[in-house]
Amino acid sequence: MPNPAYEVDQLISPKAIAARVETLAREITTHFSGTDKLIVVGLLRGSFIFIADLVRELDLPVEVDFLEASSYGDATTSSREVRILKDLRGEIAGRDVLVVEDIVDTGFTLSHVLHLLKIREPARIKVCALLDKPSRREVNITADWIGFEIPDEFVVGYGIDYAQRNRNLPFIGKVSFV
Repeated sequence: MPNPAYEVDQLISPKAIAARVETLAREITTHFSGTDKLIVVGLLRGSFIFIADLVRELDLPVEVDFLEASSYGDATTSSREVRILKDLRGEIAGRDVLVVEDIVDTGFTLSHVLHLLKIREPARIKVCALLDKPSRREVNITADWIGFEIPDEFVVGYGIDYAQRNRNLPFIGKVSFV
């Protein structure tokens, strides 16, 4: 079945995103100063642009790894069933870990991922999310650093997709179905 027609209106500009990424990187660098190597875990696929920009701004030795979890598929709402599609390649036991997420919505995916990672006994684990939708939260979870708090809108761009489209937009846009 084809996707419904929709329009995308800019919600957060590329300039605002870049400025916020710089600020987040400074705060994260300060928090993890003294670490011998920070393992930055990107949650695929929506975080790939954000993580690339963020790690370039970190003034720390970093290792990057990825974990792919899904609770949406091609839908616009969470199924609340989290599936791990790709696990980490490296070990995190005893290491400092920063999980980078594109958006915290219901909280189910992030909660599941953090539980999975904490079992592996990292020294510290923190979360940085580009976007936060607290009005949608169904699980008591918050990110340590948040780029932008947004209303309950379906968004795309800057790595975030709708049915694998619009990841390449340089801004965060609100989707309006027509």
